[in-house]
Amino acid sequence: MNTRHYKIAWLPGDGVGIELAKLGKQVLSALDFSAEFIHGDIGWEFWKNEGNPLPDRTIDVLKNTDCAFMAAITSKPKSDAALELKPSLQGLGYEYTSPILQLRQQFHLHTNLRPCRAFLGNSNNHQDEINLVIFRENTEGLYAGVEFYPLPEPVYNVLNLHHKKMSRFDTHELDDVALSTRIMTRSGCRSIVRQAFEYSRNNNRKSVTLVDKPNILRETGGLMRTEAIAISKEYPEIEFQEVNMDAMCMWLVKNPRQYDVLVAENMFGDILSDLAAQLVGGLGFAGSANIGDEYAVFEPSHGSAPKYAGKNKVNPIATFLSLKMMLDWLEEKEKGQRLESAIANVIAEQKFGTYDMGMDHSSVELTEAICNFIENFSVEKIS
Repeated sequence: MNTRHYKIAWLPGDGVGIELAKLGKQVLSALDFSAEFIHGDIGWEFWKNEGNPLPDRTIDVLKNTDCAFMAAITSKPKSDAALELKPSLQGLGYEYTSPILQLRQQFHLHTNLRPCRAFLGNSNNHQDEINLVIFRENTEGLYAGVEFYPLPEPVYNVLNLHHKKMSRFDTHELDDVALSTRIMTRSGCRSIVRQAFEYSRNNNRKSVTLVDKPNILRETGGLMRTEAIAISKEYPEIEFQEVNMDAMCMWLVKNPRQYDVLVAENMFGDILSDLAAQLVGGLGFAGSANIGDEYAVFEPSHGSAPKYAGKNKVNPIATFLSLKMMLDWLEEKEKGQRLESAIANVIAEQKFGTYDMGMDHSSVELTEAICNFIENFSVEKIS
């Protein structure tokens, strides 16, 4: 039996994240999970007061822990963020960058894993039996963070040269053009696709579907497609298919049970994840993991929902499913299975649920029901 004592970076963040983090610790306690939870400062208050939503002291915490859990953070556009800096920091050149994007880059958390499972008994499911997993490349693509405004002249010259036949940009001034780049590497494409196939093989999944747009995004999408086709040949027992991103938004709504594992670049994976989450009940059921070779950060997919902060209203299940993924990553799979079984059974009983589940119980009441199941029933009760 694994009796290791863990050190977990604990990042409550903003808004409802603070109350959800407390409920997360309550569930872990019910599981007898032994860990030292080391608080880390992160989020909007630290941006406003320090000009950095991810202070260096928090990075140091992560470097000295086994993994991290982040409950929820607030993120706003650059111009809005600048206006919320305290007066003494305004005009000093501080620029807001999302802390989760910083964490993904600094710790090379290359894989974003988002399971989407429809739990029996949740009246907000669009269809039962949905059980798909999305592998999203987490550090490249359109979210790689390489952007320009105003446009540097060398980049402007290259842009005009590339589009010379169409004469699209040569009439614009440098401050008339903003540019975000979609950067994809061969190694990054290989990594995310191989992980999708390995997961499928190890978990008896029957198919992997690549979702991109190579007919339009010819170079970046083409590179991903080329690598996916090559890797798929190493897994002959797993069906491989390709679907364009726009078509997948339709097919996923129409026939979600036809898909097992989806793999996509950063932005497309982000969009697919939210769409799939709504099919199984909404973001209150959307856990996620940011996984690297040596470190991982786990977080519910929803934001900080400031309008609900302090109201004890938000569905905590996304937090608990993220913690289930953390337990699995730490090789505490028995505890992870107990947690997911408790969630499934409480939902199936339809006695406790938050507003998004068609009921009116509080976050605390739903958490207590799940903890009660963990403490008083065996995992075998789940059907």
